[in-house]
Amino acid sequence: MAYGFLDVATTASVRAAQAQMGSAGLWEGFESDRSFDRFTEREMAFIAARDSFYMATVSETGWPYVQHRGGPRGFVKAIDDRTLAFADYRGNRQYISVGNVAADDRACLILVDYPRRARLKIYAHVEIVALDADPGLAALVGDPAGKGRPERIFRLRLEAFDWNCPQHITPRFTEAELASVLVPVQERIAALENENARLRATLDLQGKI
Repeated sequence: MAYGFLDVATTASVRAAQAQMGSAGLWEGFESDRSFDRFTEREMAFIAARDSFYMATVSETGWPYVQHRGGPRGFVKAIDDRTLAFADYRGNRQYISVGNVAADDRACLILVDYPRRARLKIYAHVEIVALDADPGLAALVGDPAGKGRPERIFRLRLEAFDWNCPQHITPRFTEAELASVLVPVQERIAALENENARLRATLDLQGKI
């Protein structure tokens, strides 16, 4: 049966490494269908909740380049069940990823939910879209807060995805996530402080302070 991500990733040298390490049989006998060539609601919700990801591309000389991409939560948009898009904002102006995908449109993305220790990896073909070539798409992927200057759009056509195991993912929390978790604690502290002030006022009236 199909195993989309491994069907792409497993080359002759990978198979040789699996055979050397005694794991080749694990995948040769795989019988489930994990083609994973269309996002389900689960993946779309996961992607919409992310505020960063890592993207790997390869240059003409064969050197890989991994770039961290960040933005407001949900800045990567699922256009449909096989297409993602995000705005590319002006940065250090090295344009390594832009140049790499112009020569080879293949890329690999890893998106991580650190608090829940979940990791999604995606193989995709990348297309560079000019902002004025698709105004509707530009409006969709743009930052409403206008904090950056978009230069182009990255549109990604899904080849295959897979979920990684949670091993070695250390839970990390953003300020917003911590603030949300601490709301009940802060409310409880405020209630205790109010109760303490009330008791002190009562004791003061009774001359016991």
